[in-house]
Amino acid sequence: MLFGSLILCSGAFSPMASRPAIARAGMRAPQVVLMEKFDPLNIETEATRSMNIPEVNPTSAAIGMLAVMAAFEPEAAMAKGGEYGIWEGRIVSLAHPAIMATMYGASAYAAFTGLQWRQLRGLGEQVSALKEEQKGYALTAAQVEEGASPNPKFTALQAQIDEISATRKELAGSDLRTKHYQVGSVILGLGTAFAIEGPVNTFLRAQKLFPGPHLYAGAGIVVAWAMAASLVPMMTKGSDAARYGHMAFNVLAFGLFTWQLPTGWGITQKVIEFTKFP
Repeated sequence: MLFGSLILCSGAFSPMASRPAIARAGMRAPQVVLMEKFDPLNIETEATRSMNIPEVNPTSAAIGMLAVMAAFEPEAAMAKGGEYGIWEGRIVSLAHPAIMATMYGASAYAAFTGLQWRQLRGLGEQVSALKEEQKGYALTAAQVEEGASPNPKFTALQAQIDEISATRKELAGSDLRTKHYQVGSVILGLGTAFAIEGPVNTFLRAQKLFPGPHLYAGAGIVVAWAMAASLVPMMTKGSDAARYGHMAFNVLAFGLFTWQLPTGWGITQKVIEFTKFP
């Protein structure tokens, strides 16, 4: 109605619209006498005289002003009452605790495979050390020709080497390095994504965040994951300092994760209480 009124009013008072009405009434349109422009300083130049200045249409101007006013209207530009549909529903809200519980199990599995991989590396070093020690008890060529019995110490060392080699072979067949790397990649990618999704979803539902131990511990976990991953390139080059740093950051992340479980369970119960499907 407002737009229509403005259009009608602007048309009624437009000079172009008034001329046909005067002609229909049989009246003679008044002659408009144009006064010469007042320019005592001769500011107007030949260039400005030749410029075509477009006429302002009152109807277009009125519509444009209303459009600008509508664009700056806060209630029309912003969501009202936190109504984000399914994005603040129970399914999306429970995605964070569900995925993070999975990431906790994945972290435990990554720790297990990482320790086994480290054990595998240590077993190789043990075998090498035992073989080096065994050389001191080996029989000489002359003793072998004479049929001398092997040194008991040599035999005991060989038994240890055989046992460790069997365990090493079994662990090597499990492809621990690949499993540890793959699980760690999933934790870094999916865990980080849903660690951010949780606070975003909370803000959508409540229009604010709730700073506290759970939020701070979650931020610390993500930082520890990132720091542990950043040391992997140095680890592949054989840096023991990077390897110990990688383990330390992962232990810190797992410790914070474990400490965070009770608060996470309490928040999950509140989510179930105050949200609806979907």
